[in-house]
Amino acid sequence: MPDKIRKTDDEWRAQLDDLTYKVTRRHGTERAFTHDNFPKEPGTFLCICCGAPLFDQATKFDSGTGWPSFYAPLDESVIGLSEDRKFFMRRTEVHCARCEAHLGHVFPDGPAPTGLRYCLNGVALRFEPQEG
Repeated sequence: MPDKIRKTDDEWRAQLDDLTYKVTRRHGTERAFTHDNFPKEPGTFLCICCGAPLFDQATKFDSGTGWPSFYAPLDESVIGLSEDRKFFMRRTEVHCARCEAHLGHVFPDGPAPTGLRYCLNGVALRFEPQEG
């Protein structure tokens, strides 16, 4: 993973639209079923804030939750995890290891082979189709 990216709040605000800023920099959540479904073709999902490659299309699955879901990141080093105790719940937050953008949460109710469900905000991701 390349060096960490640090920007001021004003720099993030200038780079991101209001919803993306709220989700990625202020730990918000987009409403379920409001983000366009991503293409089904081979490719990689990147962090919308810094462009770090995070998830492969091959690990995406339909969880029925209304948010993009994956069972594994490209590599454990590309994401960070932290405890989230907001809203009287105890969850595990997922963020980009490079720029610390809030991506969503991970739950232990996903499919094989990991049993994990990385439930992410669509506005926190950008899809890059596989070349060739």
